[in-house]
Amino acid sequence: MKQSVSVQIPVYISNFKTCNPKICTAVRVLKFKKAKPILIEQINPKHIVLTPFAEYALSPIDRERAKIHGLVGVDCSWNDIEGGRKALDKGTGRALPFLIAANPNNYGTPSKLSTLEAVASALYILGSEKQSRAMLSLVSWGNEFHKINEDYLKKYSEANDSSDVIKIQKKIMDKLYNEK
Repeated sequence: MKQSVSVQIPVYISNFKTCNPKICTAVRVLKFKKAKPILIEQINPKHIVLTPFAEYALSPIDRERAKIHGLVGVDCSWNDIEGGRKALDKGTGRALPFLIAANPNNYGTPSKLSTLEAVASALYILGSEKQSRAMLSLVSWGNEFHKINEDYLKKYSEANDSSDVIKIQKKIMDKLYNEK
């Protein structure tokens, strides 16, 4: 078991404004200054951008890059994920491993996380559990998300690299779905 690491990671949100601002988690994260806004043009290859299109899974090996250059969450509708591809393809893309949503729109749905859930998960995996918990505290269901995914997040945060994260994800999914 790896020793707990406490790091502070700069967080940015590229908001495509495709959802209702009254319930948008990205708007909430920005409002409470848990992230700074970033325009598509400002995203560069040094940023870690959370994207489902990435070739590699986010892992603790990405910690130093994130600590120095920052983590970018892209807020665009899952219904038009291709529309967000301009931003998703700008930085160093990293995909989140298997996690289960707790947000009211997608509760219980694997991998269909809100921007807040995605960024909080990434922070946890990168060794910033305190920062992750602070972000989750912005919504009433944040504790539920943590509870549902705590074991998974701990395992992912103890991985060595992307391939380890994928192996852990496979074990989790095999256990959940009884695949051999």
